[in-house]
Amino acid sequence: MNEISRDLIYLLSCAVNEVTPDAARVRAMDLDNVWGLAEYHMVTGATCIALERAGVKRKEFHETLSKAVRKNICFDLERQAIFDAFEEHGIWYLPLKGIILKELYPENGMRQMSDNDVLCDADKMEAVKEIMLSRGYTVETFGKGHHDAYFKAPMLNFEMHRSLFAPRHAKVFQEYYADVKRLMIKNENRCHEYHLSDEDFYVFFTAHERKHDDLSGIGIRTLLDRYVLLKEKGDSLDWNYVEEQESLLEMKEFEIERRKLAKKLFSSERLPELTAEEEAVLAEYLRSGTYGNMEQFVQKKLEKQSKLRFVLECFFPNMDYMKRSVSFVDKWPWLYPAGVVFRWGRILITRKGIVSTILKALKRRYDKKV
Repeated sequence: MNEISRDLIYLLSCAVNEVTPDAARVRAMDLDNVWGLAEYHMVTGATCIALERAGVKRKEFHETLSKAVRKNICFDLERQAIFDAFEEHGIWYLPLKGIILKELYPENGMRQMSDNDVLCDADKMEAVKEIMLSRGYTVETFGKGHHDAYFKAPMLNFEMHRSLFAPRHAKVFQEYYADVKRLMIKNENRCHEYHLSDEDFYVFFTAHERKHDDLSGIGIRTLLDRYVLLKEKGDSLDWNYVEEQESLLEMKEFEIERRKLAKKLFSSERLPELTAEEEAVLAEYLRSGTYGNMEQFVQKKLEKQSKLRFVLECFFPNMDYMKRSVSFVDKWPWLYPAGVVFRWGRILITRKGIVSTILKALKRRYDKKV
């Protein structure tokens, strides 16, 4: 781990533990590179709060924090209006992930949000769409996966989920969460709003992280989220129940490893010595960025299958993927061959960087084996 990463982790630890960073250490930091890494992991708001406690105010950090605060306020107001409409139309709903997590952080804007995720009644997604359209949203995707995506300019993104996991995700997750209503608890002051127990929220948080980790990696914001969750809820959790569910989901060791690492990284101003295994896990988080990246996706794929199979899947994705990727294949599946040609033409014209990244990742892995 390099010095820039150490500085960022130190500042994040100070932020969530409401500690004022050492001014001399802050002055010695390469804040331009700290900024770049914080942006890559979408933790600039928390970093800014720590810096300003130490008396350091940088325009680029402060502007991101201000935007995060405004965005959270706008999300809160808009989400309440949407939920009021759900109540009126008898649509049950369960707020997910960041909507819950942001409330556990010490200050508004410390936990940045790119979108809001909500699990809804899968039988009423057409009604959900009408509500979103009536509120000025455009439909980015509908009916093509386990969630529908909506956007309202300039900055509001909502993902309305039919289910918590899609067919492409681990089978054990799909099966465990197929009947998610068995885990849902109705809010006392609303007719159709639900929540998860703290234990079930923690288990789902881990399953969601494992999903991203399996696909293309996930960044240190998730480790920070875990630390904040543990800091606020850890002492009251029924850990026997949590670990029992994690065993059912085949992720007990994964969670214990991440729990230990999160506590090591953020519970103290002084970063303790990490084991070689912990260093390797942390390095993967640092490489991945907020939601993972294409290089990580390639490397993880190649850990599970041969290079030939990977290349064939790149050129000829399965039908489920093609239906989500190319609209006319979703409507007319027999046009799959034309969809493959269209998809690669689109990639070569608008996303050349993906091809370059895949080739570099393949070369890097091959060179390591040689």
